[in-house]
Amino acid sequence: MDAPVYYQCQRCTNCCRWPGFVKVDDADIRAIAAHLGLGEHDFIQRFTRLRPQRDGLALIDQPNGECIFLEGRDCAVQPVKPEQCAGFPNTWNFPGWREVCEAVPI
Repeated sequence: MDAPVYYQCQRCTNCCRWPGFVKVDDADIRAIAAHLGLGEHDFIQRFTRLRPQRDGLALIDQPNGECIFLEGRDCAVQPVKPEQCAGFPNTWNFPGWREVCEAVPI
């Protein structure tokens, strides 16, 4: 059996531009709200939306579909980015991710 491959992010931000939902849980909300100097309720009202199955919250998108926290090629919440973002592409990915992602195997 082959050993799993671990990929190191190159911060290309292509995953931040990919359509879909960035799920946030209570821990993500607490961390991001504190990082932005907001109360949790204010953060939820300003930066999240209900997911289609009504099973939790996701970050809203910019009008062009990019993550709301993407600023050029930087993440405004990098030190506290959601667990979903921190895990990409190692703990989850999407079909065709290798065509858009610049992460390198280490």
